[in-house]
Amino acid sequence: MAVRAVRGAVQLERDEAGHMDERVSALLTAVLERNRFGADDLISVWFTATPDLHSDFPAAAARGLGIVDVPLICAQELDITGAMPRVVRVLAHVETSLSKAEISHVYLGATGALRKDIAQ
Repeated sequence: MAVRAVRGAVQLERDEAGHMDERVSALLTAVLERNRFGADDLISVWFTATPDLHSDFPAAAARGLGIVDVPLICAQELDITGAMPRVVRVLAHVETSLSKAEISHVYLGATGALRKDIAQ
C-alpha cells in the first residue's frame, strides 16, 4: 500500500449551511466512489473554503457521512482577486494500491475549470 493524495473541489450556489453540507457531501462521496475508497482508506482530509463562505465548516459534511475517526481540518483559501467564488476544496490522504496515474481527482461542476489538467 502507498500513501496517495486525491484532490477535488465544488462550487456552492449560496453560503448556507445546509447547501454546503449537501455539496461537500456530494464531493466526498464522488471522491470515494470514483476511486473505490472506503472511509478506512482515509488517513486525513484537508478542506479549504474561499473567504466568502461563513455558514459552516466543510468538515461537518464528512462527519455527517460517518467519517468520524479520520483527522479533518478546515482552512481558508487565499483571497485572490478574480478567483472563483464560493469554492470548497479537498485534499485527502489515503492508503491505496492505486498508482498516482490511477487516482481520480474530482472537480464538480464549474470547478473543473480550476484544474483542467487533472479534473476527471
